[in-house]
Parts: sequence; structure tokens; C-alpha cells
Amino acid sequence: MVLNLMYHYSMTDADALMTDGFGRRITDVRVAVNSACNLRCVYCHHEGEAVNGCVCNNAASPLTKEELIEVLTTLQSLGVRTVKLTGGEPTLRPDLAEIIRAIPDGMEISLTTNGTRLKDCAAELAEAGLVRVNVSLDSLKRDRYAKITGRDLLPEVLAGIDAALAAGLTPIKINTVLLPGINDDEVEDFLAFVRSRENLILQFIELMDINGWTDGMQEGKSNAAFAAELEERFIREAETVETRRMHHRKKYLLDGAVVEIVRPMHNFEFCANCNRIRITSDGMLKPCLLRQGNEVSLKGKHGDALVSAIAEAVQNRSPYFTEERP
Repeated sequence: MVLNLMYHYSMTDADALMTDGFGRRITDVRVAVNSACNLRCVYCHHEGEAVNGCVCNNAASPLTKEELIEVLTTLQSLGVRTVKLTGGEPTLRPDLAEIIRAIPDGMEISLTTNGTRLKDCAAELAEAGLVRVNVSLDSLKRDRYAKITGRDLLPEVLAGIDAALAAGLTPIKINTVLLPGINDDEVEDFLAFVRSRENLILQFIELMDINGWTDGMQEGKSNAAFAAELEERFIREAETVETRRMHHRKKYLLDGAVVEIVRPMHNFEFCANCNRIRITSDGMLKPCLLRQGNEVSLKGKHGDALVSAIAEAVQNRSPYFTEERP
């Protein structure tokens, strides 16, 4: 049973509880509904779970549907308006559609997925209330995709994108991690891909190498230099440029292709405008992906105790990168 919690809190109270010490009001939550995944991407950061002592294995027990909905109901009453469901690979969770149906009204629901299973579930998830999806896709070359992800499933991903388009889960964001020396020769291919279909947005994402995957391996251009060079090109070539609310990211229109560059590393503006918290699959509220040791457990907490735990995690937030940081 989902309790109707926290409606005795005024919006003024909620604003105070959900605003951190740097004036950032939390409006978004990212929820890992499981830790299992059917891919083994070489750069995966496991939503921060692998590096902070949280659960990160296929046998782990994630939060129950009832626990998830109680937390999301409380967050909704405190003014959180968007929820992004992640994993692991969230479509591996059998009750995913039930979770989506039970999420409180007034919360926009999106999903980040590797797309390998979308063909079979996109329509059901849309009917349940899912609004849109982000699909991870780091190469359009089949052999290269298999090398990056550990599985030869590129055709399934492309079919999943088409199924999501047909189900109206739009706009679909294609999440492409920039991997210098691996997929940096596919920029034009990705631009052509999003131009070939309506309602696709391309997100080039700077590699967050928090697990040391590229240590001693990279030659030539660094991750940051490659991302910066690409963004400088898009600034020159874009017909229009918009600034998004989330992290003040820029959106570029390039001859019919809508493109964003996500540059989280050593980027004080990105951190200064972050309004998101994360819930790990085992019920830890994580104030920042990159920070460790300031998580707050939500397991077994209800009512005011749950609100207090959320408020504690919000107050634990601080920008990871600052203007003074190199």
C-alpha cells in the first residue's frame, strides 16, 4: 500500500528542505531500478554504485516496487517533477511497467536504456505512462559496437529505436559516449543517423572515466580535448543555439540534426546548475555521482523519517567541480 505522505508540508517548507547549501533546488531524481545489465560496456560507471560500496551485481535485491513508489510519492510531494529510470538495464526488471503505472501523477517519467530489449516492450511502457527514452549507442558499426559493449546486439538496438519512435516515446535522445581513438571517426555517421529519422536528439557525452579504464591506454587527444573541439565546431556551424535548464547545456541545430554536448568533467557550470539527486538500486540516496561517502540510506524509512533522510542527502550536496578546480 502506498501511503499519502507529506501533504502537511507547505511549498515553502519543501523549498527549504529540497534546496542545498549552494542554492540548487532539487527538481529531478534519477532512480536505478536494478543493477543487472545484459551488456558489459568497457567504460561503465554503474551509476556510481560500484565505487561507493553500494550493491552492483546481478544477484542483488533492488528496492521493491512498493518501496520505490513510497520514495517517489514523497519526492513528488516535495516538488520533484521529473524521474528518470535507469539501471543496470531497467528493461530487465519484470515489473517495470507496473512501477511506471504507479508513479504519482505530476511526475514526468523517462527511461535510460541500452535499447536491446525496446522492440518488445516500448509499446507497453508507453501505455503505462512512460514519456520518452534515452538510448545508449556508442557505434553504428556492428563489430565496433560488439567490442565496446561485449555483445553483438546492434541490430536489436536499432530495431528498439524504431519501436520507441512508433510508440511515441519522443523525443528519443541517442546517448553516444565520445571515445577518442575508438568512435571519433563516426561523428558524421551519427549526425546522418539522427537526420534520417524525426524526433531524435543526439547527445555526445564526454567520457567520465571514473573507473580508470583509459589509464595508460590513450594516445593523442584526451577525452576533454576531443569534447571541447567538437563543441567549438558545433558553435561555429550551428544555425541556432539554445541553453537548456539542465546543467546549462547547449543544444545545437546543425542542418536538421539536433545535437547536445554533455561535458561533466572539470566543468564548474555543469555542477553549479545541477538539480538532480540519484537513488541507487539498493536504496541509497546519492547526492552526487562522483562523490563517495555522503550517501544516505532510504531503506526502512517512512513518513517524516523518510523526509528527514532526503533532506539530509540534499544538504550533503556540494559541487564536485568548482571554478577554481583545474
